[in-house]
Amino acid sequence: MVEYKWTVLSNTTIGALLASINSTIILISLPAIFRGLDIDPFAGSNFTLLIWVLLGYGIVTATLLVTVGRISDMLGRARMYNLGFAIFAAGSVLLFLIPSSGTTGGLELVLFRIVQGVGGAFLFANSAALLTDAFPHDERGKALGINQVAAIGGSVVGLVLGGILVGFGDIHLGALSIPAWRVLFLVSVPFAVFGTAWAYLKLHDLRAPAKGQKIDWAGNILFGAGLTILLVAVTYGLLPYGGQLMGWTSPWVIAGIVAGIAMLVLFLWVETKVPEPMFRLHLFRIRAFAAGNVAGFLGSIARGGVMFMLIIWFQGIWLPLHGYSFSETPFWAGVYMLPMIGGFMVFGPVSGWLSDRFGARYLASLGMAIGSLTFFLFLTLSYNFAYWQMGVLLFVQGSGMGMFAAPNTAAIMNSVPAEHRGAASGMRATLQNVGSQVSMVIFFTIVIAGLSSGLTGAVHSALLSANVSPPVATQLATAVGANPTGALFGAFLGVNPMTQLPLSIQSLLPPVVFTKEWFPHAIAPAFMQGLDESFLIAGIITVIAALVSLQRGDKYIHELQNSTPTKDPAPSSSPEKETPSYSGGTAK
Repeated sequence: MVEYKWTVLSNTTIGALLASINSTIILISLPAIFRGLDIDPFAGSNFTLLIWVLLGYGIVTATLLVTVGRISDMLGRARMYNLGFAIFAAGSVLLFLIPSSGTTGGLELVLFRIVQGVGGAFLFANSAALLTDAFPHDERGKALGINQVAAIGGSVVGLVLGGILVGFGDIHLGALSIPAWRVLFLVSVPFAVFGTAWAYLKLHDLRAPAKGQKIDWAGNILFGAGLTILLVAVTYGLLPYGGQLMGWTSPWVIAGIVAGIAMLVLFLWVETKVPEPMFRLHLFRIRAFAAGNVAGFLGSIARGGVMFMLIIWFQGIWLPLHGYSFSETPFWAGVYMLPMIGGFMVFGPVSGWLSDRFGARYLASLGMAIGSLTFFLFLTLSYNFAYWQMGVLLFVQGSGMGMFAAPNTAAIMNSVPAEHRGAASGMRATLQNVGSQVSMVIFFTIVIAGLSSGLTGAVHSALLSANVSPPVATQLATAVGANPTGALFGAFLGVNPMTQLPLSIQSLLPPVVFTKEWFPHAIAPAFMQGLDESFLIAGIITVIAALVSLQRGDKYIHELQNSTPTKDPAPSSSPEKETPSYSGGTAK
């Protein structure tokens, strides 16, 4: 008979994989989805819709994780995990069945993605806690390593899978034809339904939840509302406002940011006053928990947006320059990102297994340092790089991610009392998801700002080189430079923006301007200016994250040298007995 721990590992791995894949599968496949729903991504009224399609899933997931984790501690982790699988399956079915088209279909897409995001929050919040409950302390790194391959590696798999499925085109079954964009969502349905049935049949809680616990209503409301308002406000900061390229000066954006931060600060104060808080701030007194979460948060800020910019680099510049049509670039962008998956799949489980024996401190810190190195090495690539250079860096980047993720998660989860594992898992996942959302906003802003400063000049020079008359070149370059966001998303969505110009302007331009190579050459200098700044900032952030990771349980700390912590740190002790210097499962 298969041990229960392996049942937990296999089911939670499927759940984490599905939730993670669906967080990114839409990125590469957006061109096919927008075409299938008959949505014009270049229409100004649809840009808000585009932003919500990209970021809505992550915002909802990030907002719910802590609340779900705390409720799971109260009502049972397996019960809440099973509910999440059912919600996720329902969202997948609804996405496949989207009945409308145009803007209405786009709104349904956002709504059903939010349903999926709610289910994903239940899955993400409870996976690590269920595994920590099921596995002994000397096997948790290995188990969490495998699970992390699914959770983080799935985001890369989503990029590749989206490109592959779109590349296959529509599926024809006799008289029945299933559009490619619906297949993207259909592929999740059987796995989600199977996972839901399996979870309800097999998973159960190994320890009964403590009775008499109460929901922290004030904390839940303040946290949920504050984080939602903050994330929505910074998301709308990417939208044009009042003739400006972005909306950071919008009174609504400023008010949202201030109100969101104020509510989160008030939330932290409330959590120190209520008897049963949803956000267990005292856990940050544990060195392994605090250092692991801060390092993970910083790593998420560094990675999330930059990985998306790499996709745009492939789809909008490198692939067209190498002979791929704009319609083909989503598929091949996914294929060319495969080395990152390879690195993560190799080093994720191995590092988790090693962390069971040698601790997380040096493995996780080395992984983050490797990630930092690759960001700096990306600076050396030209926009028309040799692929072997990019492939090597992607593999090394994935290897560093794998080396960090599994040991770090194991160290965090090993460091907390058993009765708080759901809350701890939710807190860990929240920080990582919020980091990813913030990352998207930060690096979008950096790249768009870089484009705004250099796009007009770059396009003007390219037009003159194509023998366009100076007056027409000036007029067109000014028009393109005034909309760097449209140029960026045009490249990303697999559409040559030059073909979107009014016919009266197109008639004044030579044929070379409409080739798939011309626009990437024109936009590349300005795009690389912002992208290089992004790589530099991401590299610095990951250096800081590596240094923070090194602070977990230093063996030279006096309190550690004069204490004898157990191998499985204080699973049943009260929070007040945890000390700030406790190493929580790192090497001695």
